[in-house]
Amino acid sequence: MRNIQILLLSALALAGCNKFGDINVNPNLPSKASNTQLIANAQLALPLTQEVPQGEFLAQFLMETQYVNLSLYTEPSASFYTLYHDPLMNLERVLTKPEQLPDDGPMANQLAVAKVLKAYYFWHITDRWGDVPYSQALKGETDNTPEYDSQESIYTALLALLTQASGEFVAGDITNDVIYEGDIARWKKLSNSIRLLMALRMSEVNPQKARDEFGKALAAGVMEENDDNFVFHNLPEANNESFWYDQWTRQRRQWWSPSELLVNTLKAPNDPRLGIYATANADAGVYVGLPYGSLDGATLSKWSLLGTAVREQDAPVYLVTYAQVLFALAEGAKRGWIAGSDAKAKEYYDQAVTQSILQWTGSTTGAAAVIAHPSVAYDAANGLRSIATQRWVHLFMHGFEAWAEWRRTGFPTLVKVDGKDVPTRQAYPSDESFNNGDNYRAAITRQFAAAGDSQYGKVWWDKN
Repeated sequence: MRNIQILLLSALALAGCNKFGDINVNPNLPSKASNTQLIANAQLALPLTQEVPQGEFLAQFLMETQYVNLSLYTEPSASFYTLYHDPLMNLERVLTKPEQLPDDGPMANQLAVAKVLKAYYFWHITDRWGDVPYSQALKGETDNTPEYDSQESIYTALLALLTQASGEFVAGDITNDVIYEGDIARWKKLSNSIRLLMALRMSEVNPQKARDEFGKALAAGVMEENDDNFVFHNLPEANNESFWYDQWTRQRRQWWSPSELLVNTLKAPNDPRLGIYATANADAGVYVGLPYGSLDGATLSKWSLLGTAVREQDAPVYLVTYAQVLFALAEGAKRGWIAGSDAKAKEYYDQAVTQSILQWTGSTTGAAAVIAHPSVAYDAANGLRSIATQRWVHLFMHGFEAWAEWRRTGFPTLVKVDGKDVPTRQAYPSDESFNNGDNYRAAITRQFAAAGDSQYGKVWWDKN
């Protein structure tokens, strides 16, 4: 459903009475749209970076019950075309040929917000596929066969872009902002928070640069509360509803069960997030996760199913959150990037778990008991494992981000599926060998040599 919606972005924007206000954008006539209208249209595609079952499979959060084959890593490739053609093209228009309406707010802020969103999308893309078109991308008909940039160079460029954006914000809100309602202070925090997380992603491949960028991002000002979260709000109406609601309720595809690993990790400390993430099973009214890779999922009454709250019509789409920042700070302290060592790491870790519970349940009730439970309590001897495991729990329903962190850290321990290891990247779109063959083949050779375009190649920062 969400893919269809993105292909019909202009129709949704022209609908008039929806959560985006009167954003009269026709992507076929971009010169008719102002900056903030194009930015809003780019924001409409944000759920594509999270509301995707494939991401949940890669992180082993969910298993298919009815069509198990879909979660057994049988689809190595995925397409990045929609992300380039829709949100990134809209943002590129803002950055290269800005057009402003009188009441849209400061031009500097419009451009800075476009840079933050561009960085977020490209960060997502390169972490899934590896080397991708960047410096020559988004040129339209003037260059439709762009070279692939190395992931290392893309990271360097994106960190610079985020740094630039953070320094360009001025006083004054902007209009048509779906995410923060024009609040520039929160956009600046988001810019620095993404930079912080990107720096940590480099921890195993370039620890010194990672530490330097981490410190600079922190000093510039990161998220300070859950109200700063980068979240896309679905609405309780058909044109702007959750992908999972469409699948589960409209299409009656009640096909997803939380994994045994996820359910058991939450059951042990009586974690209040369990009732959000999963339902009790029909047989006995208890929580039973489906072992990842099991072929027994079709007996639905035996298993817990995807939680009601996360498949509501207006379920939020969490993209970058305060709890993620706190987990990053905990890891920074554990690595010695922040003063305080394990004492500070534990402080940030405890806050991260508490804020995650607050984000998901609306309350901190039960958080202290969860943090004190032996399975959750910060273990200084295995601090990185503690942090990584609870970050994975927190990132439920943002499978691509959880999968990226698993690739970086190796925690938690995921299982082989039908004799296959968990993939370490997504293969390029199948059409690329035809559409951009020479550059596609050069990128594969540079990264993977004889291994080819496999889902088991490793991206630049993955040294685990």
